[in-house]
Formats: sequence, C-alpha cells, structure tokens
Amino acid sequence: MKAEQFIWTAQNEWKPSLSTASAGGSAQVAFLFGRAKLISESGAMDAVKLAYPKAHVFGCSTAGEIQNVNVMDETLVLTALSLEHSRIATGQTKIEGPDKSFDAGVRLAGQFNGKGLRHVFVLSEGLCVNASDLVAGMNSVLPAGVIASGGCAGDGNRLQTTHVWCDGEPQQSAAVALGFYGEALRVGVAAIGGWKPFGPDRLITRSKQNVLYEIDNKPALALYKQYLGEYAKGLPATGLQFPLELCTGKNQERVVRAILGVNEADQSITFAGNVPEGAYARFLVGHTEDLIEGTQVAARGTIAELNTFAPQFSILVSCNGRRFVLKQRIEEEVEMVREALGSGAVMTGFYSYGEIAPAQGGGKAELHNETMTITTFAEAA
Repeated sequence: MKAEQFIWTAQNEWKPSLSTASAGGSAQVAFLFGRAKLISESGAMDAVKLAYPKAHVFGCSTAGEIQNVNVMDETLVLTALSLEHSRIATGQTKIEGPDKSFDAGVRLAGQFNGKGLRHVFVLSEGLCVNASDLVAGMNSVLPAGVIASGGCAGDGNRLQTTHVWCDGEPQQSAAVALGFYGEALRVGVAAIGGWKPFGPDRLITRSKQNVLYEIDNKPALALYKQYLGEYAKGLPATGLQFPLELCTGKNQERVVRAILGVNEADQSITFAGNVPEGAYARFLVGHTEDLIEGTQVAARGTIAELNTFAPQFSILVSCNGRRFVLKQRIEEEVEMVREALGSGAVMTGFYSYGEIAPAQGGGKAELHNETMTITTFAEAA
C-alpha cells in the first residue's frame, strides 16, 4: 500500500505540483476533500484525473480538511492510494429526502458484490438526509462481518449546501461509497468522543425520529435547561458543549447526539440523529483534555483491529462540533492520532456533520455526532 498527498490553496495552487505525482496509473482511488466551489473554480477534477487516470476520484465537502497533522479551511486535500494486493469498487445513489434515507442505504449497499468484501467506506450529503436511517439501510444489506464507516459532508459553519462526489462533478442529495476487497486487507475502525456524563440515565418517553419531546415523562427542553444552568441562555449554540448520549440496542451501544435546535413552544430538542423512544439517555459535558485524549484511545482501537500489522493509511472523520469546543487546540486531537498510529501511516480526512462507525469493535455501524472516528488500513505482504 502506497499513498502520496497534495494540498491546493488559492494562493499557491497544488503543492507539491501534481506534475510530480508518481503513482500515475497504479492509484486506485484519489481521496479529495474540500469545498465544492473550490473544486469547480480550480479545475481539480480534471487535474486529478489527468494525474491518476485509473483512479476513482472520491470525496465530499467539509467543515475543515485534515491532512496528516494539519487542520485547514478553504483548501483541497488530495491523497492518492495504491493498493498492492486489494481492489476497490464504487457505489452511489440519490437521496430523495430524509424520509427515503433507509431506502437509499439499501440501494447503496446493494451495489456491492458480497464475495470478498472486507469494508465499505461511505460519504453522505449532510443536511437533507436522515443519516441514522441511511446507515440502518446499509446494515440491512451488508453481509455479516462487513461493516461500514465514513461520514456526512459538511459546509463549514454555513449550513447551506453539502456535496459528495465519485467519478464525477459534486452532487447534492446523494451518497457514495467505496467497497474494499481482498484477503490481504486489514481494516480497523474505532469511534470515541471523550465526553463525560453528568446526571443519571433517563428514559426517552416521547420522541419522533430526531426530535425529542419528553424524558421521564417531563418536557425535554425544560429538563435540559435545568442541567445547563447559566449556559441555557446560549442555546442552541451552547448545546454543542452538552450533547446527549444514547444507550440503545441489545448490546447497549452508546452513541452521541448533537443538538441542532430547540423549540420553546413545544419544549422539544432537535438532534442530528434519531433519538428513539424507549432508549436511555444522559447528558454529556466536554472538557478539552478529555476530548483530545479520546482521539488517542480511538486510534489505538483501530490498531488493535489490524492483527499486529502496522497501520499504513488512515481516514479521520471528526465532528464540526468538536471544533467549536476545542477551538485553537483543534490540531491537538489530530496530533494525538499521529502519536498513536506512528509516523508510517498516511493520514487524511475531514470535519463532518455526522460520523459513521460501529459504537464498539465488531458491531454494526451507527451514526455518531461530536465524535472522532478513525478508519485505518494495512495490507499483508
């Protein structure tokens, strides 16, 4: 497995120059992350296809780009990946609205031949999708033992339009995926937030998809404000510092949900993923050191799943909400991943509007918010 990387900025264009690309026709996929507008203005699609004529050009718009230990905005980051003993297939589908997201997930996963499939990496548009249902649809089709990871596209702090792309121009209302095949391939996936709970587990007694109305038969917003104290007057923005943790499923998986908005009229809270009735939930609080340390724990988790093989390539998908909390210390969470993976692993990724990974090793994929997810690859010789 070999990888080479480039960064485009409006000031310097491609650095190093794409004319120095050495992988050429051996690259199977070129990961390209950044703002869709910049892709159009820079002519990046044509330039990348010229440099890597046989590679799938795959990526999404972001709320920040990650390249090795750097976190950037208003750039394009490119990583061309050449697999020596494995192969890649692609899939893509339209998302015809949030209520059709499960069907989109079924269609997307159904495009991959299950024989020899080791992993699916998925990118979805980030605003007009029920990502919980999209992931559930994929899980219903993927063969046993094959898990998905990935994330939802971002749009900085604009929250206007998000895009994904796979061998074509950026498109809205769509999801794209890569299927990785080969017996030599090893994949490790982990997700962790680093948030700390405060208060007890409480039962969700009334909700509809991603809207929470009652907890323990009490109005959700009133209870939430009681916990937040002086921070309540800054809602919904301050809610990024106090997400909700759900405990669901037969294995009691815990996933984090970020707040999108509050409704004073009906005392409800809207989250970035489903909050099902009957699940238990508790409030979380984020401290900078805990969030940064959590990323290192996640990175070590991916290494553990590689079965002693050294990590060679890693895709980081972290939540835009973590940037709000970590502020100027944001690069420290990426540096923690580098420390855990070692200098031999090439790292790329982006800040997202939702993260996709199992809640625990070996389980089915789930939608996460305010979480760092890491997908790490290695090839056996």
